[in-house]
Amino acid sequence: MPDPMNTDEERGVREVKSAARTVELLEVLAERGDRPARLQELAAELQVPRSSMYALLQTLISRGWVRTDMTGSLYGIGIHALLTGTSYLDSDPRVRAVRPYLDEASEALGETIHMGRLDGGDVAYLATRESHEYLRTISRVGRRLPAHAGALGKALLAERPDSTLPEGPYTPATPNTHTDRDSLAADLAETRTRGYSIDHEEGVLGIIGFGFALRYDAPAQDAISCSVPVARLTPAHESQIIGVMREIRTKIEATTPGGAGTPHWR
Repeated sequence: MPDPMNTDEERGVREVKSAARTVELLEVLAERGDRPARLQELAAELQVPRSSMYALLQTLISRGWVRTDMTGSLYGIGIHALLTGTSYLDSDPRVRAVRPYLDEASEALGETIHMGRLDGGDVAYLATRESHEYLRTISRVGRRLPAHAGALGKALLAERPDSTLPEGPYTPATPNTHTDRDSLAADLAETRTRGYSIDHEEGVLGIIGFGFALRYDAPAQDAISCSVPVARLTPAHESQIIGVMREIRTKIEATTPGGAGTPHWR
């Protein structure tokens, strides 16, 4: 999915190459997660000379943004990335405003509740309340999922015209993920009619999700969702989920996060 934001070039601003290279390196390390990288791998992926990559890595290690093993040959994302990410969540007025309603939805439904934000072609998870019946071993907060492959993303894509969708093919997360533009567009049309999206095991096998865009932005940037294991989803429970999540969405939108005097971040 394309990034809706204008590029620096389109705004007439020259990109600072050293800053761009630093950001790209941190993004690569973050995406690798628990798979540390070697110097040669990073140099090759970012097309940077080994000497330049080594110097950049050492600078970031000294500042806590990158960590290395005892041999100095493996590199991973550092603790300062966590501290910065936590600061983002703590300082965002909309995340703070939504959190109590996630608690309310979780208590009412007993299922996993998420808040996510559209970031280019992905959805970034900003808050989660895990079900006591189905606990993930790894929290989704701070992680990303392609927008076409989940309830949060599809709820937000449905707020936009289909002309913004790329041609595809799209990368599948499961065998049920939409991989072509026409199939996704048809799903988004149904989402607009219903007023919420349904993720039929498209992001995670065995899990169905229901996504609701938060329309305090136009088009919406944030959404909430409820995820439930297929084995526990009965028609009665589905009806309850939709009713509760609609009510929660109405309550959240009524709070108008980011009131007077609060910056409206782009």
